Amino acid sequence: MTEPNVFSEVTDDIVRLSNLAKNADIIETELFTKYDVKRGLRDLNGKGVLAGLTTISDVRANKIVNGVQVPIPGKLFYRGYNVEDLVAGFSKDNRYGFEEVTYLLLFDALPDEKELEMFRDLMGYYRSLPTSFVRDIIMKAPSQDMMNTLARSVLTLYSYDDRADDTSLQNVLRQSLQLISLFPLLSIYGYQAYSHYHDGKSLYIHQPVAKMSTAENILHILRPDSSFTPLEAKILDIALVLHMEHGGGNNSTFTTHLVTSSLTDTYSVIAAAIGSLKGPRHGGANIKVVRMFDEMMNEISDWTDEEAVKNYLRKLLHREAFDHSGLIYGVGHAVYSTSDPRAVLFKHYVEKLSEEKGLTKEFELYSLVERLAPEVIGEERHIYKGVSINVDFYSGFVYRMLGIPEQLFTPLFAIARIAGWSAHRMEELANNGKIIRPAYKPIHDDMQYVDLAKR
Repeated sequence: MTEPNVFSEVTDDIVRLSNLAKNADIIETELFTKYDVKRGLRDLNGKGVLAGLTTISDVRANKIVNGVQVPIPGKLFYRGYNVEDLVAGFSKDNRYGFEEVTYLLLFDALPDEKELEMFRDLMGYYRSLPTSFVRDIIMKAPSQDMMNTLARSVLTLYSYDDRADDTSLQNVLRQSLQLISLFPLLSIYGYQAYSHYHDGKSLYIHQPVAKMSTAENILHILRPDSSFTPLEAKILDIALVLHMEHGGGNNSTFTTHLVTSSLTDTYSVIAAAIGSLKGPRHGGANIKVVRMFDEMMNEISDWTDEEAVKNYLRKLLHREAFDHSGLIYGVGHAVYSTSDPRAVLFKHYVEKLSEEKGLTKEFELYSLVERLAPEVIGEERHIYKGVSINVDFYSGFVYRMLGIPEQLFTPLFAIARIAGWSAHRMEELANNGKIIRPAYKPIHDDMQYVDLAKR
């Protein structure tokens, strides 16, 4: 019989005290309305409270017509460039785009050929961990959660940096480029260690190839034989580009601004952003999507039967299917209502990969749900804005087709988003802003102290 882990044990006293804490902390919903508190820094219509300015990216989902806000097909801009144009540009020339767009996010300019070659070489140079880091850090106490492993590795790198606390822009840029280059290694090596020590699988630690792109290196490091097709690497590269930045208001990027404003070190800032992205409300949606589809495929015998698919979607909304959350995962977004440009752009490449993998029937089911879900939600729910699929709807399906384990789905998001986080950290430091400190209104009554013997 396995001995209980005392460190993780929840005792009866903790259960009793947690109930006290819960009762102590509940605030009546009416008070938020009474004091005009924007819960989650969003108004009643879901619009974010303006908390800062940024030149790094722009998310557009509506326009003003005759004084009225009207939803439009979503658009995403990086430093003023439409993401659709960026992807079309490097795809047309058969280039990998992640490094090129990282340069754009950091320096507000598209690199010329010489600058791009220099930047790729610099990232290749930094794609090397300190001596014995894998053995001494990553292999020790591997966590079942790869985001935890990634955060721990990032914090440990502080100890290897002689200028860890230097917040000059020059030094932070150096740290940022190192972290952008190292995130694939930290994530995948962490997964390899866990799968070996906990699942008994063979241990593969492939060294990165300096001349390979980030997407190529991910597949090279992850797969036992290091092989991959050009289409696999290209669609992974596009996935990274579509996930690397999404405005200053998303939770992990706002966390980056928030913690940076305290003038702490880069490693602490990025670890905090990782902690935010780890949360299932932020970075884990694509895992929920593929698991939801797994159940749907088992429940429905004919994947082309629209009425059967609609009935399953209704069950999801009625908390009668999958995880009983009442959600259709991958459908809906805090900002976009008509369409998520990342999902629209991604779908074409997803279809190509499904053909290469012999999974066209699965892709057709995804496409059917994409069409039917907004219709079913409109029938079942009162919503203040339109609803459409988001980028997570297809990304998990892509990662499955690429043979990427679910444990690495969210770390892949982080591998992409570290570029955006780095740009926002540099922006916060460059503008030398004040420490970010929003207000909370105290609502507890004053209390008279009572001596211990009289309580």
